[in-house]
Amino acid sequence: MPSGEALTAFAEAAVAGDEQVVSEARQRVRSELGEAALVDAAAVIGNFERMVRIADGTGIPLDKPVAMISADLREELGIDAYDGAAHTAPVRGLPRLLGRGLSRMLPAVLRVMSRG
Repeated sequence: MPSGEALTAFAEAAVAGDEQVVSEARQRVRSELGEAALVDAAAVIGNFERMVRIADGTGIPLDKPVAMISADLREELGIDAYDGAAHTAPVRGLPRLLGRGLSRMLPAVLRVMSRG
């Protein structure tokens, strides 16, 4: 994908919330892809955040792969203490171990996929 790294950096910066990093990532997308692409990318990021909040608010459970990969992070952040977490079955045993391994590999896999 053309400028996949710039788009990935923009999405990651938007989620992380560091305004300086967001500003730099935004400028990179603007310079590599143009103003219209920057607006489109920002809209996709915003729409995704909206959909996640709606799903969380309505209690939609996580699918099994996402629950496996995110189990440790959700526990660490205390997310499983929220009422909506009751809609997702706990991940234990072998699936939890498998999720740990996959979650460590996922960032590298996504970077490779974004490069084309």
